[in-house]
Amino acid sequence: MTPAHRVVPHADWIAARKALMAKEKEFTRARDALSAERRALPWEKVEDYAFDGPGGTVRLSDLFRGRGQLVIYHLMFHPDWNAACKSCSFWADNFDNITVHLNARDVSMAAVSRAPLAKLEAFKKRMGWRFEWVSCGADGAFNRDFGTSFSAAELAQPGNNYNYGTIHFRMADAPGLSVFSKDADGSLYHTYSTYSRGLDMLNVAYHYLDIVPKGRDEEGLRYHMDWVRLHDEYGM
Repeated sequence: MTPAHRVVPHADWIAARKALMAKEKEFTRARDALSAERRALPWEKVEDYAFDGPGGTVRLSDLFRGRGQLVIYHLMFHPDWNAACKSCSFWADNFDNITVHLNARDVSMAAVSRAPLAKLEAFKKRMGWRFEWVSCGADGAFNRDFGTSFSAAELAQPGNNYNYGTIHFRMADAPGLSVFSKDADGSLYHTYSTYSRGLDMLNVAYHYLDIVPKGRDEEGLRYHMDWVRLHDEYGM
């Protein structure tokens, strides 16, 4: 049976691979330059938000856990839901095991959702996650201030409301990631946030799919992540 893909002799394969590698190196250099620009963005000072954690009230400054940098994943979990968004859970599966490595580089990581803490704790146990996860409350200002929560009135308004005004999001909760820094005097700064496709680079599973022959294989689906399940639901 003839393969559907073009098949060539080894020497031709090496030549094609080297040609692609030149483009990959160009992309890597461009990515390094973009990352440097990202780190050079100006900062904005922020307040010390309060959250509900397993031990009671926990503040944004506490989530640094003695480190100077903090990554927050805005994990979609509406207060009325009994489980978190399956796509956000896909991302959480990807970062759960790396937090120890981030800690070694002066970075703490936590997730923030609007659902009550009891729901977060129950779902965290079900998923087997270990990262810190706190609630900003159903009407919490934190996710709203960082562009991942919308009121009914905001959703009813025309125009784009998400990803810095480039997308119209139709749900009350949206995914995102925000980065913070803390000075020696305790001052807190917002240094970066990203949403939508900006989150792609933070999902290592997608990067593996990007290098296999079928890629993400999402073109014929109802929406691009229709195939994703909570990790304990595959095969059900």
